[in-house]
Formats: sequence, structure tokens, C-alpha cells
Amino acid sequence: MEIRTATMEDLSEITEVEKICFPPAEAASEGDFRKRLEVYPDHFWLLEDNGKIVSFVNGLVTDEEHLADEMYEKAELHDENGAWQMIFGVDTIPEYRGRGCAGSLLSRVIGQAKEQGRRGLVLTCKERLLPYYAKFGFADEGISDSTHGNVRWHEMRLTFEEGTE
Repeated sequence: MEIRTATMEDLSEITEVEKICFPPAEAASEGDFRKRLEVYPDHFWLLEDNGKIVSFVNGLVTDEEHLADEMYEKAELHDENGAWQMIFGVDTIPEYRGRGCAGSLLSRVIGQAKEQGRRGLVLTCKERLLPYYAKFGFADEGISDSTHGNVRWHEMRLTFEEGTE
């Protein structure tokens, strides 16, 4: 399996994976992904198995400390020099779940954010996933203000210690 960043040629397959992984009210649209790929393709990581996308992680970078719903649709809010790497989605197709795919991607994203001098990463997740993200060092900051998909989301943050590389 190989990790790489996405290109516009991946748009259709990314959109299909998203439809498999999230209900319609929560899934990003092809248009949302198109904007993300136009603005921050280097913050859109894919895991491929023999050329097939089996998992991906994406999100913009910002100085905002909290993940706001508007960030999902407004790719122009990306600031390459921002302090926080936001994580919008961690998608893995069902037949590849439980194999460490998402974990491999998250480890890559965390490492890259650290190398780039970010303060850390922020994501939102459903309550059942709190223990999963805690394994990577994310801390639950409580219920998010997000109303995305009419779901109750927890905001989680991984903060790097100053002076780490």
C-alpha cells in the first residue's frame, strides 16, 4: 500500500469513497472536494492498494483554534502558514477497516504537521470514536458547536509540545 497526496484526477474516486463512508447529510460533495483539491491538495492524503483508493484524510490549515462548519465548504479559508491542521474526514472503505489504514494515514498527517511547525491538529468525531483518536494523542475538548449533518460532534485536539520536531 502507498500513501500519496491527491490530485484532481482522483476526484471521482474520492467522492465515491466518501459516499460509502458517510451518510448523505455528513458526506462532502464532489464540488466540495474539487475546491479542496484546487486550494490545498498537499493536505489531502490518500492510501492506495494497487492503485485503488482505500482510505483518505483531508483538511485545511488555519490559525483558527476550533473547527467551524464553514471550513468544510470554504476551501479559501486555508492558510498554508496556519498553526492548526484541521481534519475534516478520515475515510476507509468497509473491506479495509480494521487493518490499520486510517492509523497509517493519521500517523503520516501528524508527522507532517509536526515537521511543518504546526501547533497541532483538530478534528471532530462522534462519541464512539473518542477512544480511537485518543490512541493518537488527541484529547476530547467536549461537544463542538458544529451542527454538520445534524450530528453531535466532539472536538478533539492534538497539541504538540513546543520545541518538538
